Amino acid sequence: MLRQFLVSIAVSVCNIAIHATVMAAVLWVVRIADESATSRQSLRLVAVMIATVSVLMAAHIAEVVVWSLAYMMVGAAPPGTDFIYFAFVNYTTLGYGDVTPIERWHLLGPMTAMNGVLLFGWSTAVIFAVLRAVMTSQTEEGLRKKGISSG
Repeated sequence: MLRQFLVSIAVSVCNIAIHATVMAAVLWVVRIADESATSRQSLRLVAVMIATVSVLMAAHIAEVVVWSLAYMMVGAAPPGTDFIYFAFVNYTTLGYGDVTPIERWHLLGPMTAMNGVLLFGWSTAVIFAVLRAVMTSQTEEGLRKKGISSG
């Protein structure tokens, strides 16, 4: 059981590092986009949100790949298993149950699910923060154009 926890913790830390790096990049890009004024503020909001969600989806896919590599390295699934599919089902907590880990690696599935839930929650918080930042910036910009102080 200790080996399962150690593998799970190592993969989770790797995925947290991936997610943290992507979050920093997303926030940096949002700051740059926020500074660039455009006459079409709603278009800027749409572009920033599409970019944010797309990058976050790519990060989650990369994290699933990390889990699938871990499953492959430790031999956690039966022979012939599609490791990417298996990791996706666990990471998203979909839980079809058509593929299950071999007996000595049973804890990897729930640990993968826990990692996925936490990282999806983090992504949701970032999406909301980006939306709020862009909308606040647009509101302040609109007030400045009308000659009204926001603070």
